[in-house]
Amino acid sequence: MKMNSTQVLYFTLPAYFDTGVLKYLYFTIIMSLYMLIVGSNVLLIVVICVNRSLHEPMYLFLCSLFVNELFGSTGLFPFLLVQILSDIHTVSAPFCFLQIFCVYSYVSVEFSNLAVMSYDRYLAICCPLQYNAQMTFNKVALLIAVPWLYSFLTIVVLISLIAPLQLCGNVIDRVYCLNYSIVKLACSDTRVNNIYGLIITFLTVFGPVSVIFYTYVKIFRVCFSGSKQTRQKALSTCSPHLAALLNFSFGVCFEVSQSRFDMTGVHRILKIVLSLYFLTCQPLFSPVMYGLKMSKICLVCKGLLFRSVLKRRAGEPNRNDR
Repeated sequence: MKMNSTQVLYFTLPAYFDTGVLKYLYFTIIMSLYMLIVGSNVLLIVVICVNRSLHEPMYLFLCSLFVNELFGSTGLFPFLLVQILSDIHTVSAPFCFLQIFCVYSYVSVEFSNLAVMSYDRYLAICCPLQYNAQMTFNKVALLIAVPWLYSFLTIVVLISLIAPLQLCGNVIDRVYCLNYSIVKLACSDTRVNNIYGLIITFLTVFGPVSVIFYTYVKIFRVCFSGSKQTRQKALSTCSPHLAALLNFSFGVCFEVSQSRFDMTGVHRILKIVLSLYFLTCQPLFSPVMYGLKMSKICLVCKGLLFRSVLKRRAGEPNRNDR
């Protein structure tokens, strides 16, 4: 029996299973991860916004990256925490579409931001004399705004295509909502959805990755033909970016593999961990990598820490004065 998507008031998520009292342990672990993600990303956003010495294009692009990771993790973790404690694992149709919007926008903005950051490094290393003339305030603002606007618009169109589909079921065998999981439930024609999905995947993933590949070919040519000091400086600024790109691409490949291929032979818990990898590890990984590897951010953080310690000590009464 066909049923219209307007009649589907909720989706069931059977990927969750009863863990008894262990659910409180899982809840604590997930909550700790989420608090760590929020704390580390907010700290670096505040550090970049407050310190004028960090109001440079590279750090502003990093700030956009950290905001996106907060956005993506917030689209998942609160929902995950509720589902862990709940005995009935369902999600309303409107919230399911909202979650799809958050997750897919997060992926699109992340790849776009990484591409913009690679372009920034390309200009700084390959065209240093033209960098300030090229990276004007207006251009930086445009390079930050366009990935967000483009991602939001494309994902709104994606959701507008899946919302009217006629569905033959309401069971999504995942721990969160995905576009392809709903398309697979459709009884009606999904050719438009599939074509649009392929176009968006190409533009969102292969487009930015092509830009990154091109810029890094140019960067490595300059590095290997330049002095040892130039090479070390380039590698120190580019290594966190490359590590973040590889980590995120690795996680997205896991998720795409699970969505498109039969993985019945893989253990359920491993499938859940793999599906959460790009939404969990990237928001944890990026602040640590950039915070430790970017010497300017590291120095500012140390300065703020020592300043707060000195203020606290100055406020304490001296024992000799008692």
